Amino acid sequence: MANNEEVKNGVIFPVGEKNEAFAQYFIGQSYLQSLVADKDVNVGVANVTFEPACRNNWHIHHDGFQILLVTGGEGWYQEEGKQAQSLKAGDVIVTHDGVKHWHGAKQDSWFEHIAITAGTPEWLEPVEDDWYLQL
Repeated sequence: MANNEEVKNGVIFPVGEKNEAFAQYFIGQSYLQSLVADKDVNVGVANVTFEPACRNNWHIHHDGFQILLVTGGEGWYQEEGKQAQSLKAGDVIVTHDGVKHWHGAKQDSWFEHIAITAGTPEWLEPVEDDWYLQL
């Protein structure tokens, strides 16, 4: 598998705990480590780690945005109506307010990104296996 040891061992930021709070919005296992816990800062910053083939559901950020800074492994990002984009360490994704999208690991790789998020998420349908396995 590609880039596994570096990502699952948390070389840059800690991997964190199993992402139980949002598990219902993911297919597969993810891990979450909050990096900024300041109630006066209205932006969430977290390290999100995905085991191989793990991905989140389609979702929308309302009254906000999401910036993904890819720090390890290989993954996918897709906005509704567009082709899925292959991601690797160093890639940056900006998702604007109201844009339906999903992101997650490739089938054979762990994947990790820093998520900088503002607004309220609306969680939608899962990214189905039949479609995902064709990527």
